[in-house]
Amino acid sequence: MADAQQTIDLARKFLMAMGDKKFEEGLGYLSGDCVYENMPLGMDAVTGPAGVRAVLEPFFGPTLKNEFVFLREAASGSTVFIERVDRHKLAEDRWVELPVTGVFEIEDGKIKIWRDYFDLPTILAAWPELVD
Repeated sequence: MADAQQTIDLARKFLMAMGDKKFEEGLGYLSGDCVYENMPLGMDAVTGPAGVRAVLEPFFGPTLKNEFVFLREAASGSTVFIERVDRHKLAEDRWVELPVTGVFEIEDGKIKIWRDYFDLPTILAAWPELVD
C-alpha cells in the first residue's frame, strides 16, 4: 500500500493534468472502472475514464486557464481529502472561483472513486452560462 503522501500526490497530479486540459495524461491516473460523482449536481455517477472525460472536457471547454489552489489535504489509508479553490479564467479576463472538497479513493496506484463537493449556488452565481 502507498503511503499517505504518495496517495495525496497522485490525486494532485491528476487534478493538475485535468486543469491543464491534458486529458490523456489525467485520465491515465484513473482506474478503468473508476466512478466519478459531482455531488451537488445530483447527476448519476459516471464510470471509467471515458465517462469522466465526457463530463470534464465540455466543462473545461470555455475556460482559457484553470488553476487549483490546494488549501488542505489529508489521507487516511487509501482515501484522500483535498480542500481547494478551483479558479477558471473565462473570456474578457473574468475569473470564476469555487471552493471544492474532493474525496479520492486510491486502489492499486489508480483513482478508483472521485467525488467533488461544492456549493452549487456559488458557481451558478459566478458562472450563469453553465445553465444556458
